[in-house]
Amino acid sequence: MTIRHIKIFLAICDSGCNTTKAAEALHMSQPAVSLALREMEQYYGVALFDRMGRRLRITDAGARFRDYALHIARLFDDMEKGMKDWDAFGLIRVGASVTIGAQFLPSYVKAFYDRYPGTEVRALVAPSEHLEAEIMSNDLDLALIEGVPHSPDLVSESYMEDELAVICAPDLFPSGARLTPEQFRKQKFLLREQGSGTREVFERATASAGFHVEPIWEAMSTTALVNAVISGLGVAVLPHRMVMGPIERGLVNAVTVEGLAFRREFRMIYHREKYLTAAARAFLDLCRNYEMDYPLPKYNGLF
Repeated sequence: MTIRHIKIFLAICDSGCNTTKAAEALHMSQPAVSLALREMEQYYGVALFDRMGRRLRITDAGARFRDYALHIARLFDDMEKGMKDWDAFGLIRVGASVTIGAQFLPSYVKAFYDRYPGTEVRALVAPSEHLEAEIMSNDLDLALIEGVPHSPDLVSESYMEDELAVICAPDLFPSGARLTPEQFRKQKFLLREQGSGTREVFERATASAGFHVEPIWEAMSTTALVNAVISGLGVAVLPHRMVMGPIERGLVNAVTVEGLAFRREFRMIYHREKYLTAAARAFLDLCRNYEMDYPLPKYNGLF
């Protein structure tokens, strides 16, 4: 039994139990894939798939073998990447959701470099759902996201609290105005894209209040949404720290809504079977204690 057999088995599973598709994905011939499958079944003396005509269906033994295979493949992948990047001492691959990546990640990385000269951080800023997929495929070591991850295979730890601000043009409502839920529902909404942590917090809060809204604008860019608010196109619900500048300069007004609280947690996530290097553990520790050790960064974007 070799790592080659394990990867062929997983490719068959990932291809809908289709050896032809698995062969295409692996750039192998279909007979070679079928031969490897027979070798595995002969080696263990069990059927990993039931043959139903020309179709395969995974057996209970195959499902158990898949759990082992996934674990072994991830460890092997970690070893390969870790050894090949040995010269880049302390290399870690970090993901961050758009809000965290824009506001906090640069400060985290700078502080990490100051503490650990010679380390290297490769960063990906993307929506939370995409980051989860990258961790599941072992293309990221860890990620910092808004909200709660969806996969039970991910370890999740809260490390910072945050809240969203409701902002509008100054001529729509005065600063500090308290809207009724009915007033709020009647507004035109400018929201972050589906799959973002900010959007999930907004939708959970409105669902708990018993209503749903359809935005007239959706964007990955906080700047785009704030500029739309300044232009009087509607109301946006965005991370408070990200819009402090426009609020302080009087470009937008912050208001509240009776009975609605847009609070959330920033979380550190990684795969529960991931081997975390010393550098990765040090980076997580820095994030945990950042608020105690450093002043919180303030977004300096231009609107």
